[in-house]
Amino acid sequence: MFETFYELESTPFARSIDVNDLFANNKTDEVLARLKIAASRQWFALLTGDCGTGKSTLIRKLAAVLEKSKTYKVLYLADSKLTPRHFYNGLLEQLGVQGKFYRGDARRLLHREVELMRGVHGLNPVVIVDESHLLDREMFEEIRFLLNQKMDSESPLSLILVAQTEIWDKLRKQVYAAVLQRLDIRCHLSYLDEAETKSYILQHLRAAGSTAEIFSDAAIAEIFRYSNGSPRLINKACTHCLIFGQQQHKKIVDDHMVRFVVETELP
Repeated sequence: MFETFYELESTPFARSIDVNDLFANNKTDEVLARLKIAASRQWFALLTGDCGTGKSTLIRKLAAVLEKSKTYKVLYLADSKLTPRHFYNGLLEQLGVQGKFYRGDARRLLHREVELMRGVHGLNPVVIVDESHLLDREMFEEIRFLLNQKMDSESPLSLILVAQTEIWDKLRKQVYAAVLQRLDIRCHLSYLDEAETKSYILQHLRAAGSTAEIFSDAAIAEIFRYSNGSPRLINKACTHCLIFGQQQHKKIVDDHMVRFVVETELP
């Protein structure tokens, strides 16, 4: 295994990396802070970013931070075919409550459970819906109903949608105007630049216990050219390069090795 060859204590570019070891910079810290505000004020928030920019990873960190405070209950859904009934019953299931067949019954039951959560247990519910660019019009209309309570004077929970940037093509249409008007805060994750890519790689190596500079500067430049700063593609390139380096008995990954891996092993 390449971890042993490079004297690593864990796999550096795995999705399962501890949230405390995740790469952070000013941009990610700002987005995280804005989402924490949305959670604390029961706001409707939207986090967007292109494919592979690390949206789900940031949400994982947000959930860990919120739950650590013991004042939030985070509920997470990710379903490309999410319907209103499945939406409500999915949330109820996470609360340990039997769902309902009819969406209206499920909605009312969820509202009741949310009130109990807030009033009795002192917890603020935060609902996170990933892959939200895939939601259909019916689901967006249901979100509008969900956020309406007490004659539109109060939202019963914080709702955070996580989506690829293409969601704006949908939300800017007139039929979604009522949903868009209820949006309280919007955040966007962009790709890393070359300096951030280097910091990202070094951070993940340090988190895995590395004390050596395994990737040369030229290698990192090649990884940036391949990935265009996408954390997902950086992870893929670095992992394949480490496997190849171990097979070739090379303690340092250079730019020639990166180009070979990119050309022969990566799409």
